[in-house]
Amino acid sequence: MAFDGITTKAVIAELKFLLINGKVNKISEPNKNEIFLNIYNKSNYNLLLSINPDFCRIHLTNYTKPNPDIAPNFCMLLRKYLIGAKVIDISSYDLERTVEFKFECYNELNDLVVRKLFVQIMSRQSNIVLTNENNIIIDCLKHTDSFLPAHPFEFAEITKKSFIELNNFNEFKKLSNCQNLNCFLTDYFIGFSKTFVNAILYQLNIDNNNYSDSDLEKIYNYIKNIIINFGTNNICFKTFEDDFYIAFENQTISINKAVDDFYFNKEQKSIFINSRNNLLKIVSGYLKKIYKKIENINLKIQECENMNTYKIYGELLTANLYKINANINLTEITVDNYYTNSTITIPLDEKISVQKNIQKYFKKYNKLKNALVVVNNQKLEAEKEINYIESIVFNIENAKSISDIAEIYYEISENIVTKKEFIKKKINTKFKKKNKEKEISLQSINIDGFTVYIGKNNIQNDYLSLKFANKNDIWFHTQKIHGSHVLLRNPDNLEISDNTLLKCASVAKENSKGRQSSNVAVDYTLAKYIKKPSGSKPGFVIYTNYKTIFVK
Repeated sequence: MAFDGITTKAVIAELKFLLINGKVNKISEPNKNEIFLNIYNKSNYNLLLSINPDFCRIHLTNYTKPNPDIAPNFCMLLRKYLIGAKVIDISSYDLERTVEFKFECYNELNDLVVRKLFVQIMSRQSNIVLTNENNIIIDCLKHTDSFLPAHPFEFAEITKKSFIELNNFNEFKKLSNCQNLNCFLTDYFIGFSKTFVNAILYQLNIDNNNYSDSDLEKIYNYIKNIIINFGTNNICFKTFEDDFYIAFENQTISINKAVDDFYFNKEQKSIFINSRNNLLKIVSGYLKKIYKKIENINLKIQECENMNTYKIYGELLTANLYKINANINLTEITVDNYYTNSTITIPLDEKISVQKNIQKYFKKYNKLKNALVVVNNQKLEAEKEINYIESIVFNIENAKSISDIAEIYYEISENIVTKKEFIKKKINTKFKKKNKEKEISLQSINIDGFTVYIGKNNIQNDYLSLKFANKNDIWFHTQKIHGSHVLLRNPDNLEISDNTLLKCASVAKENSKGRQSSNVAVDYTLAKYIKKPSGSKPGFVIYTNYKTIFVK
């Protein structure tokens, strides 16, 4: 992300206007990487300080996060030193990304003192450090060899040149030395990210490698205008290639607000992707176990298929027992097979008598006969499990939001098939608790004046088909393919045209595993013909009186 020195300076300029002379009301630490300061200055402002390696930044925020039941140690320390403190200054050196907050407050002896809070926005080296007025560290959010209590706070060594200190264009031109512009600006000067440079090159229509002196002057003037106009409405937040930068244009929304919305959406997307992938990993792992179980069952069935051989061995040995010398232990014996009118050689265990061998073969036959019934039932149940878990995989892969993942999580953590897997892996149940508190929200679209609803997971499918639907609504689902339940609302029991039915069937196809297929069968029927068998898995229904549309 492009939270560079330019962005830092632009954010600080707005913070100074809004927060100076404000008082700290509340402090919270919702997670190990973030601190929230609630500051009152004619209005309440929530200031976010984040050292998240992927999203490190500072800005005002309108989004809150739940706090832990017990406040962490650093949060308690900040409350001790900063609650009631007045913000007297917010600054950063040049375009560096170390921001210094100065607070005026009273100590234990009721003396007026100054405390400082340094926020370093440096990816994995980011930190939040509380010091006294002499920059001696009181404590910090992340302890490292460089940041320890009672040690002096030290600014990072500056190895780059300051663009702010350039006096004129000629100085800038001499430094360029016909280099690649992106490398030149990011490697030589403090505070410029690659996104910022690429964006202004694109905006000014300047080639990164092939440029003139007039192009250099455009870049110089553009950056100078941004720096001169920090804190005014002449600079604004703009997006560029899935990132953002600060541009020299009239402002339509505050930079703090724009940055807040940008990072909130980025974090939500990141949380969604991580949650989806973690859930998919668990479910896919469980699916592999069931497939392995099916393999073992098939091996057992193959073994059971030989059970009649053991029965024949026992019967033939019994029929020919009078011919066998009981005093001789044999490893095998050849007898007449009256089933095929030929001879057959039967292996024997020489350590036991023939009578015991007969008992052994009949016992094995009965054991395999009983086992065949059990394993066939096991296979049937395992195949039902596979069908259900594959529907879960489909739902996860097609989830579009955190709430979708939450509903799927709740379903599989409560379902008897997968509940043990979740308990064994000790999966966090925050999604489950969240889902119980909210109503099911169905996706809907309009087709030819009719409202059409789409279930996004098994819980929604059950709700849509069995509770939400009215008897005259028309229900659609792909034939023998996992997919969403689709419902056309028809409260007035109107005649539905073939074209409208085809459009609804196309929606069912596009929301199924068959979306890439060239010809998919979609069944449709009235909602009153939808039933759910007792004890069946979520999302599973049976239906009658249906017709089929083939969607190409």
